Amino acid sequence: MNSYLALPFSGQASKVFARQVKGLDTRLKKMNCRSVVIGLSGGLDSTLALLVSYETFKKNGWDLKGIHVYTMPGFGTTKRTKGNAEFLAEGLGLEIKTIDITKACKQHFKDIGYDPAVYHVVYENAQARERTQILFDIANLVGGIVIGTGDMSEIALGWCTFNGDHMANFGVNSGVPKTVVREVCAYWAKKNPGKAADAINDIILTPISPELVPGQVTEDKIGPYELHDHFMMEYCGFKKSHAATLASAKKAFKGKYDDKTIEKWYSIFKTRLVSQAFKRNCAPDGIKIFELYFGPYDWHLPSV
Repeated sequence: MNSYLALPFSGQASKVFARQVKGLDTRLKKMNCRSVVIGLSGGLDSTLALLVSYETFKKNGWDLKGIHVYTMPGFGTTKRTKGNAEFLAEGLGLEIKTIDITKACKQHFKDIGYDPAVYHVVYENAQARERTQILFDIANLVGGIVIGTGDMSEIALGWCTFNGDHMANFGVNSGVPKTVVREVCAYWAKKNPGKAADAINDIILTPISPELVPGQVTEDKIGPYELHDHFMMEYCGFKKSHAATLASAKKAFKGKYDDKTIEKWYSIFKTRLVSQAFKRNCAPDGIKIFELYFGPYDWHLPSV
């Protein structure tokens, strides 16, 4: 296989997944590490990260007890996502442990003098950082590494909490756009029918959300990922101008989104691509899948 796959992104689920497994396999062997820690939310990204870890361990015949899976419900966690996380882990034959972060976050709010009755960015970021602290400390405890779950689209947009879910020891999804994450999960579920696949199929249908605030839906806030992935491919991948990228999107999504809607979300894309560069510039190592990749020796912008 080439060191990267050609654009466009879609339609290459099996190759993408194989590349992810190869990347994690290489990293773990070079580190002589047989222990990984994953926070499983019941969302698409952590699902794919767990599948990559599972297949890596399985193909090498490593003890699956080396995959340490944790679900960490917070203030916005739903029964659906928590249940799917549990069903997925159980379907793969993995133990999943629950650490409720609400008590720790309430104590933190009290310590810093924050009123949790007010939904503020502090309310959201404190949860993400609490989860990250837990995962890193467990990794120290078991002699493993924290597997990053953030995908390429989130990295481009900076849709992550700085030093929260932004951080890990190794990001297995960092080269995979959100729309492709969904494709790869669907591919795995189709290939491996059973309890785990049933959970994955419902995860695919679940609205994307960090669940930091009750009722939170990501695409209501930042726009449809299918548009952002198109913008990312055209502007960052094909190096088209802003005008050409916008024209391409209007043509590609004609009849689905009107021009004003596409212009609105492209404005968000442009703004976040620049303003959130500081997060990309101190992100953990990951796996380059496509020709386009956000890394120090690939596509990058200076922090502003």
